[in-house]
Amino acid sequence: MNREEIKAILKSNKFICAVKDEEGLNTCLNSDCRVVFVLFGNVLNICDIVKRIKDAQKTVFVHIDLIEGLSAKEVAVEFIANNTGADGIISTKQALIKSAASHGLLTVQRFFLIDSLAFDNLKKQIKNENMDIIEVLPACSTKIISKIVTLTDIPLIASGMIQDEEDVNQALSAGASAVSGTKLDFWK
Repeated sequence: MNREEIKAILKSNKFICAVKDEEGLNTCLNSDCRVVFVLFGNVLNICDIVKRIKDAQKTVFVHIDLIEGLSAKEVAVEFIANNTGADGIISTKQALIKSAASHGLLTVQRFFLIDSLAFDNLKKQIKNENMDIIEVLPACSTKIISKIVTLTDIPLIASGMIQDEEDVNQALSAGASAVSGTKLDFWK
């Protein structure tokens, strides 16, 4: 799968399941969501988690920073690439994003936009275009989302602090390609 294919999937799937536990995983497997962000697991069960999602014919991104037992090293990326069947990874770490791309994985670089320094860092990072998707948190920063989408054609996912359908619609109206969230109500 490449960036153009993921853009096409996001065009028709505006909400991404962000799975943080077994209950969410079971709900997600029965949902219409075609893209899943895995935010939980450990080195012993991540292969099984990914397999269950892939068996449900969904695209899977593993948030490598959140998997217990994996370190922020290239060998962790290699493990995900060679053993899980995941389509890609999510990380806040540029080195892991670069490594994942070299292993043929799609990449989602996550940015916490807490201040102007974080926004300036995002602008520097997107110039390199190492990531396939940008994920920004919190999603309620719709003015910032609007600014980011004018800087790049990299798809942007809005995440975090999504409380209701209005938040989803505002993020999408601001230019986000899709919204990611852990609230099971949105997955229907």
